[in-house]
Amino acid sequence: MPSFLDRLADRHVLLTDGATGTNFQGMGLPPGVAPEDWVFDVPDRVRELHARFARAGSEFALTCSFGANSARLADGPLAGRVRELNIRAAELVREVVGEEGLVGGSIGPTGQLVEPYGPLTRELCEAAYAEQAQALVDGGVDVLVLETFFALEEALWAVDGIRSVTKLPLIISFSFDQGTRTMMGVSPADVVAAFEPLGVPAIGANCGRSLEDNDTVVHEFLQATSVPVWIKPNAGVPQVLGDTVVYEADPGTLAAHVVDYARQGARIVGGCCGTTPEHIEAIARALGR
Repeated sequence: MPSFLDRLADRHVLLTDGATGTNFQGMGLPPGVAPEDWVFDVPDRVRELHARFARAGSEFALTCSFGANSARLADGPLAGRVRELNIRAAELVREVVGEEGLVGGSIGPTGQLVEPYGPLTRELCEAAYAEQAQALVDGGVDVLVLETFFALEEALWAVDGIRSVTKLPLIISFSFDQGTRTMMGVSPADVVAAFEPLGVPAIGANCGRSLEDNDTVVHEFLQATSVPVWIKPNAGVPQVLGDTVVYEADPGTLAAHVVDYARQGARIVGGCCGTTPEHIEAIARALGR
């Protein structure tokens, strides 16, 4: 099976999957329940979503483990089950995509601010990410994806912690939820300056705000670096209609933006919040798959 790095080297544009949380909500995930709970409680639904994305054309599936670090799990029902949870999340993807599929271990931020603004110390941060990464590796992922980060310090500490336990490739992805800056004021150029010297094989953005803002973020990344760029935007801006959250971009609209990113040079594309299998199918068609 070609490795992740082999697939990047052949200049093929990799198509990832879409959202986990918003799709699970449409499948019955109750409000306030973390998507990771379904890894143990209803694994068939986790497998079902992975399968729907694979049928839609996704070549690169992410594990349901975004919030599966010790800091995020500490006060919930999955406290103390970091290793078990991440291994099982990786196994569920592999059961769907097989040994030929490409599996990325999803790793999100702790949800805590770094010192002196919050309780997250470098020691605690590195330990949390080392633990999660080791479990995902043991579960059989091919690459690790640090996604939706907003603070440089936390992401840099995360890289150090992860690299203390594994040499798997790392994708670095920030969320520019303030337009073209993260909530901590970080720009695409700042991300490139911090992580390009570390030799990461791909760098970019996910989530964020509007598609127009993501257009600018992608342009800034492509101008700032020759490292392969990863981009998974939301399906537009969410709108609350009664008791329902609706994302404004239909499959055709999201596909038009994402395929334009690929034309400009982005190498790994997909969607984040609000992105359904139908959106991924539209992107696959637009890419000529």
